[in-house]
Amino acid sequence: MHKYALMRTTLDLPDDLMRHLKARAALEGRSLRDLVLELVNRGLQAPVAMPSPAPLPVVRLGRPLALPAAMLTHADLSALAEE
Repeated sequence: MHKYALMRTTLDLPDDLMRHLKARAALEGRSLRDLVLELVNRGLQAPVAMPSPAPLPVVRLGRPLALPAAMLTHADLSALAEE
């Protein structure tokens, strides 16, 4: 007996997938229901692959801008960014 309450549901599966599941259940000598429960549980317990973040865009503005040290204040850099 299962350790959880069961809920009846309907799934629309492609014919070839259903044939594969039925054949596997028969080869393993178990019910289709038990095989599907095991496969769903196994899939839910698998680690979730986190998508890698998209790379940041690279913006090329020409040659590097040479700034004198006196212009490296936050206010001066903000003013340059707004140009």
